Amino acid sequence: MTMDRRDLLTSALGGAAAALLAPPAWAATRRPPNFIVIQCDDMGYGDWGAAAKGAIRTPNLDRMARQGTTMTDFYAGANVCTPSRAAMLTGRYAVRTGLGHRVIMPNDKRVLPLSEKTIATALAPTHSSALVGKWHLGHTGSDWLPTRHGFDYYYGIPYSHDMKPLALYEARRGAETETSPADIATLQQKFCDKALEFIDANRGRPFFLDLALSAPHLPAIPHPDFHGKSAAGPYGDVIEEIDSIVGRILARLEALGIARDTLVFFTSDNGPWFEGATGGLRQRKGGAGYDGGYRVPAIVWRPGTVPAGRRSDAIGMSIDFLPTFCAMAGVAPPAGVTIDGRDLSATLLRSAPTPHDGLLLFDDEDVVALRTQRWKLVTADYYRNYLLDLPARGYPQLYDMQKDPSESYSVAERHPDIVADLTARIDAARARFAPLRTQPSAIIGMRAPPAPPAAAN
Repeated sequence: MTMDRRDLLTSALGGAAAALLAPPAWAATRRPPNFIVIQCDDMGYGDWGAAAKGAIRTPNLDRMARQGTTMTDFYAGANVCTPSRAAMLTGRYAVRTGLGHRVIMPNDKRVLPLSEKTIATALAPTHSSALVGKWHLGHTGSDWLPTRHGFDYYYGIPYSHDMKPLALYEARRGAETETSPADIATLQQKFCDKALEFIDANRGRPFFLDLALSAPHLPAIPHPDFHGKSAAGPYGDVIEEIDSIVGRILARLEALGIARDTLVFFTSDNGPWFEGATGGLRQRKGGAGYDGGYRVPAIVWRPGTVPAGRRSDAIGMSIDFLPTFCAMAGVAPPAGVTIDGRDLSATLLRSAPTPHDGLLLFDDEDVVALRTQRWKLVTADYYRNYLLDLPARGYPQLYDMQKDPSESYSVAERHPDIVADLTARIDAARARFAPLRTQPSAIIGMRAPPAPPAAAN
């Protein structure tokens, strides 16, 4: 049987129409969840809920915790902005991305390499995506925009809001980039408005939204509607503004009828800077090794799926977002790259133990601590701006995190076997990452790791 030109054209048009009207691959089974990460900038572990002791009111975060799960032992990927964000978006320790050394400044030429695969890239087969807020992974050249790194839409600022010059960028994949003036006092509300627009526009299909607020990073300048509202000064006012934004996001999901289809993860990129509360944790943003700079608020919310009112002490890190979201979406993680994160699905949904046997903590490109579920070994700390090797000075710092979360009293002398095991693992990690470094180690007087055993003949 032969077909004339009209038959061929009709067949082709019919096939094209069928392709356009056919449901996406995920619709044949079960719609993957939406994912929203609300990431603050420099929010402290103790800046919300009961830990804030009434000075800061966070009713919406409190509601998230009642209706979801609080992860009490969750870590940012680093203790400062740029490496933390690189780790979160790629699922890899930042030293692997070339952005593990310090924060990108306005005159810095570093950018996240296009070879790095982000959460948005990984979820592209099933999810539309947007990054709204602070980027801080490079802002020079033609490849810096998030829309070159897997995101369909970007609205935000290129770095921290205390850096100059500061402007708002708006970009859609394949379209011209627009810029507009940035006013710190109104930034967070603008970010929220754009996030809500994205949610509205994508309510009928799976989406990933990285709402990367630029607050409460100093200077703390709240929106006029929140000025003077807290008992903790402008910083507390900004936290209450952030809490209201969380409330707006949750309310919109509920109004659209997609709350049960959406996993929301609230967290921070690192601990508090000169203001903010660590909740009793030792040190702050930029400190080496101790939890105050790394352990961050972490609340997970998805009604009907994530257990309500639960507190989990399972260790996790922001590098886990990528493999966890991929697993929940039913897509394979990026091939050809090493993913350091682990899938937390069973931990979040079924209270399973952590999939991690240990989390490495970096200060710049130096491994300075290792956290297991119970133990924490800190091997370097700052003293008068010098990063000192503690074991080399005879001060091994081992902490039982179940009994001493403030890391006040080392128990190294009582557990030499644990010290030896964790030390060997840190030595192995330092050797593994050494070829990826862009800068020499800043640790002074670093103890040389033991020589490997001679090969057998």
